[in-house]
Amino acid sequence: MSTAPQSMVSVRDLWMSFPGKRAGEQIHVLERINLEVKEGELVCIVGPSGCGKSTLLNIIGGFLQQTLGAAIVEGEPVSGPDPRRIFVFQENGVFPWLTVEENIGFGLAKKDQTERRPIIAHYVGMVGLHGFERAYPRELSGGMRQRVEIARALAASPDIIYMDEPFGALDFLTRLKMRSDLTRIWQSEKKTILFVTHDIEEAVQLADRVLVMSQRPATIQTVINVDLPRPRDLDSSGYIETRDRIFAAMGMSVRIGETTTEKNPETPSSHGVSEEPGPQREPREHR
Repeated sequence: MSTAPQSMVSVRDLWMSFPGKRAGEQIHVLERINLEVKEGELVCIVGPSGCGKSTLLNIIGGFLQQTLGAAIVEGEPVSGPDPRRIFVFQENGVFPWLTVEENIGFGLAKKDQTERRPIIAHYVGMVGLHGFERAYPRELSGGMRQRVEIARALAASPDIIYMDEPFGALDFLTRLKMRSDLTRIWQSEKKTILFVTHDIEEAVQLADRVLVMSQRPATIQTVINVDLPRPRDLDSSGYIETRDRIFAAMGMSVRIGETTTEKNPETPSSHGVSEEPGPQREPREHR
């Protein structure tokens, strides 16, 4: 009898505000955020630009302290960054003074050379960088540098990987290739991944579930389960329907030049996609 996957990330009634420019002013960014990520899941967070997606990820990662509520990872309240959980950022995060193999082995400093060598070789191969082991980041394309960063994260054997728009600066074709590579690696490694993106297509191509955030002050207004087989068929009716549900949840039209605020009906999809309502936001005076 198989056991249910354990909860790796749990956010409970989380609120976040920042000081405004005027004395006593507060800028409310996040309100009543509730979410859960199970072991081995790949979960994407999408939402309007500036709604607080990265702020939420930074709270979960221990880089910011929430105003109210709890962020719990592997059963413990988050108190700061933890080496068991690795961040992959949009900005070039590789060390320019280190070679590819030195970058990938950076998190293995406590292991001796005989342990480090096969681990580095394994992840060099997994991200398709054989022959570039001694190259420096300046000698690599943007996509290759991102593969180095992903390999470095995986080599450290983290429990969770947080990814903040890691492919956002890449061109369209390179992004498609990186999504394919990440899916292949995730299926092999089965790491828990929480992935922030502004790209709805990217979320549908990658995720087990998509958490849709509202405008700021943001809450999670909808959770969409993506029960589509991998590799994902971008022309399938199920894929297109899932994408369009997310567009609609964000008040957007799939027809350029037209917008809508109409929400999708709360009914299961006939193509393996189901939609769960997000937590209801209480009036502000109940904070």
